[in-house]
Amino acid sequence: MSKLVKTMITSLVVLLIGAVAALVVVLNIAGENKESEARSIDDIVEYSYETPEITTDLADGAFVRIQFQIVTDGKEAKEEISKRDFQLKNILIKELATKSEEDFKAGLGELEQVVKNKLNELMTEGQITEVYTINKILQ
Repeated sequence: MSKLVKTMITSLVVLLIGAVAALVVVLNIAGENKESEARSIDDIVEYSYETPEITTDLADGAFVRIQFQIVTDGKEAKEEISKRDFQLKNILIKELATKSEEDFKAGLGELEQVVKNKLNELMTEGQITEVYTINKILQ
């Protein structure tokens, strides 16, 4: 082989190794930036909506007074969920009417997830990211 061909092949291999190294560095830096983009507690509080307390009966005849903190993904979504307050109350009353006192003692995670999913079906200006139970009294 001529000296020119050997030089060309060596140059291509060096360029390929450099490109792979650059790609690895760029992907690692992008991954670190995504981790730092996690929402701060200030953002969560700013885009949260606190529902009014709702008192309703359960399937087994008991009563519950419950309140939620709904976290949205932005200002527009927070404004929309505050306007959809009547729909939120409707969803909660329908869901709570199917629950029993034992369901509340076992945990509220399922109810929070159902409320989140049903609200996201209604939302047009953003979405609900979390639903937290902040007050609950069984009677």
